[in-house]
Amino acid sequence: MTVALQTPMNAPTPDLSVRAMDNLRFIRETMERAGSFTAVPGWGGVAMGLTALGAAAFAASSSAEGHWLRVWLAEAVVGAAIGGVAMWRKARRGQTSLLSAPARKFLLAYLPAIVIGAVLTAALSRTNAGGLLPAVWLLCYGAAVTTGGAMSVPVVPLMGLCFMLDGIAAAIAPVSWRDPLLALGFGGFHIAFGFIIARRHGG
Repeated sequence: MTVALQTPMNAPTPDLSVRAMDNLRFIRETMERAGSFTAVPGWGGVAMGLTALGAAAFAASSSAEGHWLRVWLAEAVVGAAIGGVAMWRKARRGQTSLLSAPARKFLLAYLPAIVIGAVLTAALSRTNAGGLLPAVWLLCYGAAVTTGGAMSVPVVPLMGLCFMLDGIAAAIAPVSWRDPLLALGFGGFHIAFGFIIARRHGG
């Protein structure tokens, strides 16, 4: 004898549309967490490089150490503003959020080295070791781009590695080489890699 199991007539039936939406949400969030940050700006990098070349020429013409430092600090502010706006515009065009999981991972990996560079700049600028500032800037920025770029397209960490090599050169080169090496890094590398990113990765 078999016993038939019947579902009570008043038992709630699962809402398939709700389950489907939950599954889609889970898939979207999983893909977002595993995705890469693609809003690194190419043309913004080119613009940053051009302003850095101008800053290098202007700073090299100054004989006052304080003026030289102010020129490069002003360039850092200008470059950060250009990069931030360009990143926001690229993310907007790509309909991605700067608050997404890949973007947060990128920033969390990028910011520590930048903060370290700012602290060392403040400390070294009050000593007689200001000649180390170009090496500090290039190395810290290169480390930031390399670690943050691990969450982005492969060309980004490669750019960071080039900055770090330039920073090593600045650490052992004569002080008279500081502006050419800064121009090579913040100018030349930004322009070259920015152009590659713009052409291959959507602007």
